[in-house]
Amino acid sequence: MHNINVFSFFTDPILRAPTIGCMLMCLGASLVGVLVFLKKQSLIGEVLSHAAYPGVILGTLLAGFFSIKASEEMQLALFALIGALLTSFLGLWLIHLLQRRLKVTSDAALCFVLSTFFGIGLTIASEVQFTFTTLYKQVLTYLYGQAATMTDIHIFIYGALALLLSLLILFFYKELQLTIFDAQYAKSLGLKVDVFNGLIFVLVTLAVIIGIRCVGVVLMSAMLIAPAVAARQFTERLLVMFFLAGCFGMFSGFLGVYSSVVLTEYFYLYSPQSQFNLPTGPMIVLVASFLCLLSLLFAPKRGVLIRLIRMISFRYDCIGENVLKTLWRNGATLPQSLSDLARYQASSKLYLKIVLWGLMRQKAVQKNPTGSYFLTKSGFSQAERIVRLHRLWEVYLVEYLDVGAERVHKSAEEMEHILTFELERELTLLLNDPQKDPHHQPIPPMRSLYVSSSDAS
Repeated sequence: MHNINVFSFFTDPILRAPTIGCMLMCLGASLVGVLVFLKKQSLIGEVLSHAAYPGVILGTLLAGFFSIKASEEMQLALFALIGALLTSFLGLWLIHLLQRRLKVTSDAALCFVLSTFFGIGLTIASEVQFTFTTLYKQVLTYLYGQAATMTDIHIFIYGALALLLSLLILFFYKELQLTIFDAQYAKSLGLKVDVFNGLIFVLVTLAVIIGIRCVGVVLMSAMLIAPAVAARQFTERLLVMFFLAGCFGMFSGFLGVYSSVVLTEYFYLYSPQSQFNLPTGPMIVLVASFLCLLSLLFAPKRGVLIRLIRMISFRYDCIGENVLKTLWRNGATLPQSLSDLARYQASSKLYLKIVLWGLMRQKAVQKNPTGSYFLTKSGFSQAERIVRLHRLWEVYLVEYLDVGAERVHKSAEEMEHILTFELERELTLLLNDPQKDPHHQPIPPMRSLYVSSSDAS
């Protein structure tokens, strides 16, 4: 397999089934994960995957009683998945019983079912590993995942699951949307909210039970949530979120398989004696988690680092406008030193030098041979507008919100940086173009520079 390329993963008889099967599994899990994430029940996937474990073990035990051999993978898988499905539904019923009948809080009920069922599964497994040792080794694939041994039949299984989930979500899209975002309104319309909540849980159960073959019981919940969280950072629309989550999920499935195969071969060529191996399931989860982390950091609107950059940029702009305002107030034509300007700014002299350098590049400020700064014609117009916005807002607070004149300065200091040209015109019309602020200071007029051509005519 030294000549592996991307297309080999879709054409090679060995690589085709794990690649396409994992991509389809991740697609189905990602679509269902959007519903779970938006309902704020992210732990339900973890609970159901762990609740499935005793079912897998019991199914294996039953298969052993029917003398099914480990080589008969499909029959063994059928017993294991049916058992997982039954115990998962039992776990759902128990969660409902604890919450509705016994008034146990949601998080406590989920944790109780997760730990109890997984503990039962481990207890039974301790017996099965000695009674049916060969079968037990085969079933361990459901605990940790073993996508590498998938066959073409798994492509049809995961394809059918992904198609079923997509059709159900598409067919009941409006009902699911109402159930998730406004259940009370949905009830007022006569919608059977409990039925659709049940449908969501059935979809989650199906996705978890069939998906544990790829990534295992322990990691399945990550494939439900990570693509949904990543998609949420890029959109406010549910339909787009479904699409993005599906794309992220399929990409995670492909790149997880690709990196597992390529990196394992690389380490083998580098150090044959180490026998270093990167399992496919964990690699899929790591890729999905990495995509989620990148989305949380770099998404255009919601990304943490992007928001931090916007905050830094806004603070930089505010200090620049404050510098222009300071130069205007202290005498527009009077050069002022860095020390004079620093007395009025809440920033270091080094940062102030950077701001002044930026203003000089914008040709709003110039520097004379003595090292002092003064406003250009463009800078004077910008500073005048900032002062105008400041004083207009003070007038608005006093006249329309009955705020005392002595209390309006702080609010105006903040608003002067964010008032748009449209709001400036609206305030001007609303206040009848006032000439003085509440402190009897003159308000600079609106210059033609800031008026559109239609307004000027």
